[in-house]
Amino acid sequence: MRDAREVAKVRTAEAELMARLPDGTLMQRAAAGLAAICARLLDGVYGSRVVVLAGSGDNGGDALYAAARLARRGAATLAVAAGSKIHDGAAADFRAAGGRIVSPDDAEVPAAIDAADLILDGMLGIGGHGALREPYATLAARAGQSIGIVVAVDLPSGVDADTGAVAGTAVQADVTVTFGTWKPGLLIDPGAGYAGVTELVDIGLDPGPADVVAAQAADIAALLPVPTADSDKYRRGVLGLVSGSEQYTGAAVLSAGGAIHGGAGMIRFVSAPPAVDVVRQWWPETVITSLPPEPAPGANRWQHTTAKDFLNQIGRVQAWTAGPGMGTGDDSAELLAAILATDLPVLVDADGLTILAEHRDLLRRDAPTLITPHAGELSRLTGADRADIEAQRLTHARQAARDLGVTVLLKGSTTVICSPPDSPWAHPDRVNSTGTPWLATAGSGDVLSGLAGALLAQGLNPPDAAAAAAFLHGVAARQAADDAPIGASDLVRALPGAIRSVQDS
Repeated sequence: MRDAREVAKVRTAEAELMARLPDGTLMQRAAAGLAAICARLLDGVYGSRVVVLAGSGDNGGDALYAAARLARRGAATLAVAAGSKIHDGAAADFRAAGGRIVSPDDAEVPAAIDAADLILDGMLGIGGHGALREPYATLAARAGQSIGIVVAVDLPSGVDADTGAVAGTAVQADVTVTFGTWKPGLLIDPGAGYAGVTELVDIGLDPGPADVVAAQAADIAALLPVPTADSDKYRRGVLGLVSGSEQYTGAAVLSAGGAIHGGAGMIRFVSAPPAVDVVRQWWPETVITSLPPEPAPGANRWQHTTAKDFLNQIGRVQAWTAGPGMGTGDDSAELLAAILATDLPVLVDADGLTILAEHRDLLRRDAPTLITPHAGELSRLTGADRADIEAQRLTHARQAARDLGVTVLLKGSTTVICSPPDSPWAHPDRVNSTGTPWLATAGSGDVLSGLAGALLAQGLNPPDAAAAAAFLHGVAARQAADDAPIGASDLVRALPGAIRSVQDS
């Protein structure tokens, strides 16, 4: 598990540790770890060209002390004093080791950055917020054009440590060396995309419980239910799945496929007759119930029964997934309302989210609820601007979970999972980074909703089911794609292999 803590918690832990240590010890620990990683990255330290972009804070000090260690091993070092001041002790040590310090407007700076073998970004630390000011912005852009390896100290300058938000220019790092604990902004896009490969240096911090976690394969393997000798199809979990319609038969096939490969013992599939016919051909193991025939224009599908009575005829289930391709008309809204009126865990996706945008009161329920929107769907649910959601994913997912009272899996380049603050599984928030751009294909979300629903039916709580499903979904995509285009049906076929690889971890 990669455990990340927010800035306030890190600052408190640093202060407590520094109070017990001789002055400067913590910075020297950070500098030693940073220098060791930089030495590994360089093709020989002796004769290499290292440029330090040094700000006013402790990150600048860490970078200068690390560069001094490299200078003593024969590196040619130049520091650009980007801040209004720089760390006195670190600057003195850097000069004593043979390093030179120049101002940002010095004529040699652009050429030095361009020719550097390694650039240390120590301009801003974890306390930086908002867009980079000058000269930081110009230096960040110049570093991004260099052929050298860019190493961010603790966090790339321009990335918000708590949220991953980036306002304007930021340092595009090849490697980020972070100290003591992961920061959420290193795990969540867009910030994660600026961090490159991230390495954690232990400096002795005890920062307390994590605010955000990113599960690794072994963590997901520990969550996955495994049948025992006395298992039967009912003990393994039964998922009720409402997906597809007269028009959208593909969503039915894909969500059913994700559910079947999610490990549930039985899938009770409910849909309109055209979708039922297709699913019966693809997945004969599903237990199928057809919706009443599509009514004539102006009539209601439930004119001869009620949606609640219809659900009672389907048979026992442990959880529901509803939404992919189910339609957004009044009859679909009545069926979704009946599902949400049960006391079972429910996952709502796609068309179900469109219905909820018009009927948010349906979410007022005590049973576990998981919604799986992308940024556009969350925008319709909450009224927030889509671009703002994509720029500040964690902030908006947390707010939506709080306001809607449900667990939110916000899909995107980094999947973010947040639960209501009063739920028993509220903390920490989860992020998943196994995804790939190849997942940007029609129907991939349908596979995810079926998979996550199957895990809910097997007894996982909403954030665990969401985290496990997102992780496996991403692994399946990577294995299926192998740098080539894929369709959503390829994800379904790849899921067993993805689960095996995770369990083998």
